[in-house]
Amino acid sequence: VQLQASGGGLVQAEGSLRLSCATSGDTFRGYNVGWFRQAQGKEREFVAGIRWNSGHTAYEDSVKGRFTISKNNAKNTVDLQMNILKPEDTAVYYCAADRGVIWSAIGDSRAYHTWGQGTQVTVSS
Repeated sequence: VQLQASGGGLVQAEGSLRLSCATSGDTFRGYNVGWFRQAQGKEREFVAGIRWNSGHTAYEDSVKGRFTISKNNAKNTVDLQMNILKPEDTAVYYCAADRGVIWSAIGDSRAYHTWGQGTQVTVSS
């Protein structure tokens, strides 16, 4: 599977953005899909993840209640709705997918072997 992340941009604090992760040449059926982010000078961190078949989701604590990960069966995408954005959410956001990720490792970037190119999210104060 090849991944393409889109939807990033510049938004003011308290605003919203919706990111989308699309595949080319395959479907997400059987995959776990995660969104990660990397701020300048910091390590890549988990944001949210979803198991496509079951719809189970997981979130990093700082985004709970603000971000929602979901799957779009019709478009075969995994979307990340980001609300009440904060300047500290500024980062490059990546989507990743893998069939072999066990649920306990959904937030471990080392468990994913396929990554999209990243999309920049900038939140101004």
